[in-house]
Amino acid sequence: MQSIALYRLPHHTRPMIVVADDAMTAAFTSVEHLNGRQGFVLSPFKCDIQHPVILIQGTPRPYQCGELDHYSFHEGPDATPEHIQKDTYMKDFDTFVAAIRKGRFQKLVLSRNTSLSLPVPGQHPVQLFERACHAYPRMMIALVSTPHAGTWLMATPEVLLQGKDGQWHTMALAGTMKLTEEMNDFDVPIGNVSRLPQWQEKDIREQDVVKAYLHDCLSEISTYMKQDSTTTVRAGALLHLRNIFTFGLQDNQHLGHILGRLHPTPAVCGMPKQEAFRFILEHETCRRSYYSGFAGLLQPEGETHIYVTLRCMQYHPTHCTLYAGGGLMPESNMENEWTETAYKMETMKACIVR
Repeated sequence: MQSIALYRLPHHTRPMIVVADDAMTAAFTSVEHLNGRQGFVLSPFKCDIQHPVILIQGTPRPYQCGELDHYSFHEGPDATPEHIQKDTYMKDFDTFVAAIRKGRFQKLVLSRNTSLSLPVPGQHPVQLFERACHAYPRMMIALVSTPHAGTWLMATPEVLLQGKDGQWHTMALAGTMKLTEEMNDFDVPIGNVSRLPQWQEKDIREQDVVKAYLHDCLSEISTYMKQDSTTTVRAGALLHLRNIFTFGLQDNQHLGHILGRLHPTPAVCGMPKQEAFRFILEHETCRRSYYSGFAGLLQPEGETHIYVTLRCMQYHPTHCTLYAGGGLMPESNMENEWTETAYKMETMKACIVR
């Protein structure tokens, strides 16, 4: 059986593909096993035997239109994940916010999923991928299918690790606002208030938590580090706050350890990180699987492009499962957070042919 990763980087027009058979597809229960390896990686939120880190060990090449027409896309172990109803989400929200308000956490991220029947049963995943590429030129689009993970489509704006020629990047991305017709200028410094949407204090403080974490993390592992100013950026029909960090490493052969330090960032987990990670695994009803993990091309001596797996769809022949989450702060409102996750799910819904 073959595993494939079909992807298109932001602002690129030509999709690339990585293909490997079973012998060249590796599965690990630890991110650190990626040290010194290369290929297309797909990692879950939490690594375990059922949800391993998957490395498709092939060389990327330009995708030829039609070459996946007869490919058998995999279902994977989570063929029917539990659908999170609003009342269940409300209970989780209350549990999470209570812990934050008691002072245990600065921030927690709560996620949910929903299942949708495909209006056209058997709708080809590549067709969904192509629609995502057309709709979201600013995002990294990836369609990954392996026996271990099943088939996942994502349109993600968040870089986890990106590098070339010894210069590396990551980003803090938090805060969410729905795009309106009046907003037509997105990539501008936060100091230029006249040209920016008015962000809520909750969003700004959430971004500060992510920035502080990345600054502290990179200070321990990098040879130098530079942080740019906060900007407002567009991701589909949503806006986010973003800071890009540029840094150096002593060598490129321990990227597994770097990824292990960065993942999961407070943008998908919370702070303090390890305590938040354990709390989510214990109390969150949604089983995230490969949502809020990371995916992308790992090439220590070439170009690396690894993104946080946001705006995800898990594909099945008759239906799909959408995933989304949001950062909670002490003043978070349940209805607002539920609506935010609905907005985020629209990213993938828009790719479905109706």
